[in-house]
Amino acid sequence: MLSLVALIGFAATPVSYAEETVTETVTVEETVTQDAAPAAEAPAAEAAPAAAAAAPTLDVGNTAFMIVATVLVILMTIPGLALFYGGLVRQKNMLSVLMQIFVVFSMISVLWAAYGYSLAFSEGNMIIGGLSKAFLSGITVDSLSGTIPEYVFLTFQMIFAALTPGLIVGGFAERMKFSAVLLFTALWVTFAYIPIAHMVWGGGYLASLGAKDFAGGTVVHINAGVAALIGAMMLGKRLGYGKEAMPPHSLVMTMIGASLLWVGWFGFNVGSELAADAVAGMVLINTQLATAAAVIGWIFAEWLFRGKPSMLGAASGAVAGLVAITPACGFIGPMGSIILGFTASFVSLWGVTKLKGALGYDDSLDVFGVHGLAGIWGAVGTGVLMAPGLGGVGYAEGVTMGGQVSTQIIAVVVTLIWTGIVSVILYKVVDAVVGLRVSEEYEREGLDTTEHGERAYSL
Repeated sequence: MLSLVALIGFAATPVSYAEETVTETVTVEETVTQDAAPAAEAPAAEAAPAAAAAAPTLDVGNTAFMIVATVLVILMTIPGLALFYGGLVRQKNMLSVLMQIFVVFSMISVLWAAYGYSLAFSEGNMIIGGLSKAFLSGITVDSLSGTIPEYVFLTFQMIFAALTPGLIVGGFAERMKFSAVLLFTALWVTFAYIPIAHMVWGGGYLASLGAKDFAGGTVVHINAGVAALIGAMMLGKRLGYGKEAMPPHSLVMTMIGASLLWVGWFGFNVGSELAADAVAGMVLINTQLATAAAVIGWIFAEWLFRGKPSMLGAASGAVAGLVAITPACGFIGPMGSIILGFTASFVSLWGVTKLKGALGYDDSLDVFGVHGLAGIWGAVGTGVLMAPGLGGVGYAEGVTMGGQVSTQIIAVVVTLIWTGIVSVILYKVVDAVVGLRVSEEYEREGLDTTEHGERAYSL
């Protein structure tokens, strides 16, 4: 297994990536010029058909599809994730959670345009891209990424980057300063999210190994889950945790939020195909079946071990299934999706009960137990269930199931190590600069009034 030091050393030498791993900018004018080459010039005339075939051209159907997918991912963040988390916390902290997710989503959108997109998706080394597209330099209305406008592609990826730190909020909910949340998020996206995104989707190290992550198992869910776990441990438990009841203040809102997440996730997964094609159709059915199977699995387990199935359990199961299918949805078949989703519910339920109890941490909204563990399960399961005999799309030439599973494990371990180390450092930096945790007095009163001067509900 590569050590983190070896990995960083390996990244020191810039490399060139294959065409399929780097977003290229092609203008419509260039395509027209190639098509209109003078017939009198024999060499140019012979080359024109090949050039025309190779050059990407705008596809209005794919463009419309990707715009809708992008809007669906926005829906799953605000209001979906915000309501899901907001319903789970106590009434006195609901607005603080809504505020954190809403403002983080806005801030990261701007940072993505300034430098995030360039560092994630332009050429660089095996760890990070370059700054050739900083402040969206060189991108115009005619720039293409494949068959869609590059503006559409970068916006789709922007929403992924803005959603991911919102997930982390659930780990330290009800006790972290708003200023600390914003500072940590800006730093974490820069030093954790962007490098992992480049390694997986931007032609970097994990992509070169052949790791499969269709829509963000490593980049989004394991990444956020680890950061949330470390944040929960470093901030410590909420006042009264384990001694007084801290039930969700509105399971109705949580159910609405989970439903919006389910709907929006189709943009998240299906949109990651970047085209309205047959694979997108497969991703659609896989996402639905895995999620439904996970709901059934979670409430079955609750019924079996606790005597009663719960609405919270059904909502948690849905999210676990959505997370698990995210890395696998473009590589496995429908029956494999049912298996993956159903088993993911048991893995996550174990994580939020047995593992959390054994280690004694206070991950407020079980980000690691659901997103982290289901993300790991989905990433490794991808390597197994993509086998043709199990209904999957099969492996690259010369790759066996064992080889692909090993590659998936490497991707998981690299993400855990990279994000783990970066997160510890950043929490310490933020604590030294603005302090991480609110005072006991503020925490007891609630963050809604002490941090924002508002209340969710009038008394």
